[in-house]
Amino acid sequence: MTRLQPLLHDLVATIAAPTTALAGPDGQIRAAGVQGVFHGDARVLSEAVLHLDDRETEPIGHAFDGAGTTHFVSLARWLGDPGPDPTVRIERTRMVTAGRIDERITLVSDASVPVSTTVTVDLAADLASIAVVKTGGPATPVAARRYADGVLTWERDDITVTATAEHAGADDRGRLTWPVTLAPGTTTTVTFTVRANDPAAVVHAPTRAHDWSAAQVTTGDQRLGRLVTRSLDDLRSLRLTDGEDVFLGAGVPWFLTLFGRDSIWAARMLLPLGTDLAAGTLRVLARRQGTKLDPDSGEAPGKILHELRRQEMVMESHNLHLPAAYYGTIDATPLWISLLHDAWRWGLASAEVSKLLPHLQAALDWLATDADPDGDGFLEYLDTSGRGLANQGWKDSGDAVRYHDGRLAEPPIALAEVQGYAYRAALDGADLLDAFERPGGDRWREHAAGLADRFRAKFWVDGGYPAMALDRDKRPVDALTSNIGHLLGTGLLTAAEERAVATALGSEAMSGGYGLRTMSDRDGGFAPLSYHCGSVWTHDTAIVAAGLAKAGFPAEATTLIDGLLTAAETFDYRLPELHAGHPRSALNRPMPYPAACRPQAWSAAAAVLILQTTIGLEPDVPNGRVRLNPLPDSPFGPVTARGLRIADHPINVTPGSRLTGLPAGLSVER
Repeated sequence: MTRLQPLLHDLVATIAAPTTALAGPDGQIRAAGVQGVFHGDARVLSEAVLHLDDRETEPIGHAFDGAGTTHFVSLARWLGDPGPDPTVRIERTRMVTAGRIDERITLVSDASVPVSTTVTVDLAADLASIAVVKTGGPATPVAARRYADGVLTWERDDITVTATAEHAGADDRGRLTWPVTLAPGTTTTVTFTVRANDPAAVVHAPTRAHDWSAAQVTTGDQRLGRLVTRSLDDLRSLRLTDGEDVFLGAGVPWFLTLFGRDSIWAARMLLPLGTDLAAGTLRVLARRQGTKLDPDSGEAPGKILHELRRQEMVMESHNLHLPAAYYGTIDATPLWISLLHDAWRWGLASAEVSKLLPHLQAALDWLATDADPDGDGFLEYLDTSGRGLANQGWKDSGDAVRYHDGRLAEPPIALAEVQGYAYRAALDGADLLDAFERPGGDRWREHAAGLADRFRAKFWVDGGYPAMALDRDKRPVDALTSNIGHLLGTGLLTAAEERAVATALGSEAMSGGYGLRTMSDRDGGFAPLSYHCGSVWTHDTAIVAAGLAKAGFPAEATTLIDGLLTAAETFDYRLPELHAGHPRSALNRPMPYPAACRPQAWSAAAAVLILQTTIGLEPDVPNGRVRLNPLPDSPFGPVTARGLRIADHPINVTPGSRLTGLPAGLSVER
């Protein structure tokens, strides 16, 4: 039997990294699909099903109180007074903190007669790895052990899970039981707590409360303010640490750990709120920077990590055997360089930047050596182990790189956007080397110029836009994709080339949905529910919109931002990892991609990038400048953003592009 990845789109997530509870809309955690409580890379609770009198109650709704608390309301219509109006309801509150879930079940009676019932909660644990759950594999339940009334435990692979419930009976099947009687017009509450302990965990909850400012945003278009508020709440729930520095886990549930590319992009998008998160992300990745050549893990000297796990990530159905520390990424290293540069421009202290310069030099050296194994001057990837990721850009599914006619490209692959990242990284590295009086700046500027010339000669196709990639034979992979939008603003393209890219991406074929499609709907590989060949990714759309605005194409940027804001309404302002790429003309609301992570760090952080694009804020603290160039004609109404940070100073942007609170020595350019 073929096993399929479980669907996620209709599950309710309650999160405090590294712990997540995924339940149905009724609050029940059933032994099905991906439902459960996850702690790190293990499902520590696979079932938590509430019954009254051995019957399930009827749900009427749920509401969030921050990312870490969810309230579920249901009815027990067989109890209480007869008649059409329900008189007994159940208010179930789930509170998640790191390594712990607390549930409070309150029975409320508006009945005119006493109500007696038996409340039970059936708990189970399979302690399955995230890889097993993701591939829909079978998971063997772990037997519960009862130590005392109301105390249950499950143990395997050094992971211990303990459930406690006051005034409850417990049996070795995992059932908690409370007999309850309510007088007319009264309430009663029962509670239980589940704790998970994993001594082998590689990521942990941070001890400090915040790593960025709590910005307050009000806009004429209320969607933007609501999106920022909800996204910042979700981002706080995704904070992780390796014990020293805070970074963002990539997403719930599959990627709630350190991911080089995702964590870097999320930190980069959040720079308008301060540089602390960027500094922590830079340092945690620098400590794991590659030092040797290892084809199994993809490690190379100077290379930045792709992902970090508790143990090897094995998915036999996908022929994947990823080591716990895996380096199979072509883009994390240049993105790390540019994050360091951008954080410096936003005001990261020189002393902090200086400590990372040896890592900068190693990362730059990787760009010109192991990143280009055949010496043709382009960054390219090939999984030589045969057990790693076949595609190692952000579009990393096996079928992501396709020609216009739908055929798959053969590796090694040189992705278009990665050449743009590398060009930008070479110039960013040169700026840092010069500023800190280190040698090599001219070398990297020459490297960037040569890369631009080679790109211009090899990547452009007959359609008048850059190819998605070059294949193993150096032939352009000619599908029209969102990848080329990441070139905007890097400096790799001339003004005329940027206009050609903006024209291609602004077409109905690319921008006709709720955001930017990953592939044109006129390409042979297009499918609106494909992971990377026709869907709309939140972070991708926001990055391209920012590039369009920076390159001087505000109308095209506004179209993409409006598409995301419309999608945000549909998804209760918790934008998923991706959604379907159907045209607006066919459907009056975006459809979910059913297996998308939600929340996802770079999807949530995209809200801040959208805000930054709208107000046009771009500081250059080392050179004493702040550029303010908002989208013209206020397409989303007047914007007020309070509590942004430049050089660790709180600043405010108010309607009319007024900027207040700048530290001394900075001047505004418009």
